[in-house]
Amino acid sequence: HGVTMLDESRVKGIALSVFAFTLIGAGVGAAGTSVLALLATGVAPERRAAAAAVTWIMMVFGIVVAAGTAGALLDPYSEQRLTAVSAGVVGVALLVTVLATFRLEGRGPLLFASAAPVAGPPLSLKEALAEIFADDEARRFTLFIFVSMLAYSMQDLILEPFTGLVFAMTPGQSTSLSGLQNGGVLIGMIATGVGGSAFRGRLPIELRSWTMVGCLGSAVALAGLAMAAWVGPGWPIAANIAFLGLCNGAFAVSAIGSMMGLAGAGRRQGEGVRMGVWGTAQAIAFGLGGLIGALGVDVARGAFGTPGKAFALIFAAEAGLFLYSALLAMRTRGVARPVVSLRSVAI
Repeated sequence: HGVTMLDESRVKGIALSVFAFTLIGAGVGAAGTSVLALLATGVAPERRAAAAAVTWIMMVFGIVVAAGTAGALLDPYSEQRLTAVSAGVVGVALLVTVLATFRLEGRGPLLFASAAPVAGPPLSLKEALAEIFADDEARRFTLFIFVSMLAYSMQDLILEPFTGLVFAMTPGQSTSLSGLQNGGVLIGMIATGVGGSAFRGRLPIELRSWTMVGCLGSAVALAGLAMAAWVGPGWPIAANIAFLGLCNGAFAVSAIGSMMGLAGAGRRQGEGVRMGVWGTAQAIAFGLGGLIGALGVDVARGAFGTPGKAFALIFAAEAGLFLYSALLAMRTRGVARPVVSLRSVAI
């Protein structure tokens, strides 16, 4: 509704949009961190990585379906159509959320029967935080999560305006292209999980290796988008965005698997608190990345005068962050030789 108010009153439209995006960010951050904590405390250690992979795959599948459907319904564009499509997407999301969380924690002390029981008295919040930040590995992994998610999210709010301003795409076309990216993420996640299962015990491939490959591939794809911003129409933008999604998916599913593995690596129980810290780092980086990406493009457009150079600068910065993330992943301890195995989940 805030978007449709911009023509009548820019101040009211922006104020309403800021309020709405604040609520979205708070809700996503709270829900995402809580889900990770539930998985860490309610799933058996040997199944945590696979359970997290399935959770992320389901999330991305929902994004793909929503983006593809919304993109198809938005053309021909009108404010009334935008309002109707947005309301429909929100309504379906709310219904699915209510059904998914109904009596979720009322089935017993454990989320899944196969989860290992807690041994000994639980850690207090102060003790758990002290243990996390006293562990060099946990501190390095927290930095990796923050930097990699910052790189992952910087293009989140600018990819559709980029295709519209540089490649003259309609809102429906740019939304569908975003769906193509998330489709690539989905394929990358599934391919990483299935590949890890297929090569289990045959190749010395760790989650860390898959994470590094995903980060390096994402850096290459973002460098391609920086070139696309200079070249403009004629660049294979759809293939470039699909490749970005593929590499993002490989990075995301292996990183979340590493997170789950390290969550249970503490000296005492406290998986939920460790996941809470890493989930908070992820949420802050995700929100900050979107803000930096969008604000950076606006500032750079004012400085350069053309959108192409502005987008090229931001995409190049993202590529640099992914390269740094690959270096951080290389220094992170390997969690387990078999990478995420989707077949190991039994829910």
